[in-house]
Order: sequence, then structure tokens, then C-alpha cells
Amino acid sequence: MNKILAFGGSTSKNSINKKFASFVVNKIAPREAIIIDLNDYEMPIYSEDREREEGVPKKAFELKKLIKEVDGIIISLAEHNGAYTAAFKNIYDWISVIETVVWDHKPIFLLSTAAGPRGGKTVLDIALSRFSRQSLFKIPHFSLPSFNENFSINDGVLDNALNAKLEEQIAIFKSQLSESQ
Repeated sequence: MNKILAFGGSTSKNSINKKFASFVVNKIAPREAIIIDLNDYEMPIYSEDREREEGVPKKAFELKKLIKEVDGIIISLAEHNGAYTAAFKNIYDWISVIETVVWDHKPIFLLSTAAGPRGGKTVLDIALSRFSRQSLFKIPHFSLPSFNENFSINDGVLDNALNAKLEEQIAIFKSQLSESQ
């Protein structure tokens, strides 16, 4: 079985991206899913001065250790003003000073969703561009538009065409998990 880390790129207590990431990881590896909340990794805002004076926060090392221990990573990115949330970006910045290859060459499955019709597509494109530079794999990805109309906790993606696209990307991610073993 593959151990998969999953999280939503938001600190909202009702994060639709955390719900979406949780749903997808439980479709793939329900017994081996490690679902985290970004609130558990809150750190001071990154700055070179803070890093030099105080060092890297313990929580950054804890998350980096977790990344190293899993076989794959699922991230559902929330979009704030067309980019990463401040919380996600800050955590990403801190981890990148530990090791520049943040995701440890693990297979990554990128998701995004939003209440609107673009489904967080802009932040997904930003992440694909950035994370692809350090990935050994072509990163599978999926954006779910209009979350409240297209998703049910019990049934998943309600639109048949969108669900078929999600299943295609899940198959690619599963294949990459097998290749990386």
C-alpha cells in the first residue's frame, strides 16, 4: 500500500480544498491516507533575517520529515487573489530553506477547487509551473469548478464529464506511485 499525504492549501476551518483533497486521497488509499491541516503547521512569516536570527521553525522540519516518509502527495490549492494562500506560501517558503527540492521528488497530484466557475485554475497553473521544475513526473492535476454545485461529500464529483477527467488524473497518479516504488 502507498502512504499518501493530503492537504488543502487553506487554513479555513471549513476548507473546501481540504474536503476535496480528503475525498480524493480516500478514493486512492483510504487506509494509508495521512490528512493534515495547515493550521497545525503555522509558523512565523518567513524572512531571511528571521531565519538567520532564529533558525528554521521546528514545524517546518516536522512537515519536511512527513513529506520524506510518504510515497505521494495530494495538494488541493485554495486561491486567494489569484495565487497561493499566505499560509501555504509561508509553509512552502520555510520548507524550501531546509531543502530546495520541497516535495522530495515524490509523485504529486495537484487539485484546486473554488465556489466560482474557474475552480482555482489560476493558482493551479502557478503551482504546476513551479512544482514541475522539481518533479521527476509530469504532474497530474484537476480543477473542480463551482464546488458547491459539483461536489457532494457522500457522492464526490457530481458532473459525469468532470468526474471522468478526475478519474483519468487519479489513474496517472496511481501509475506514478507504482513507478516510484
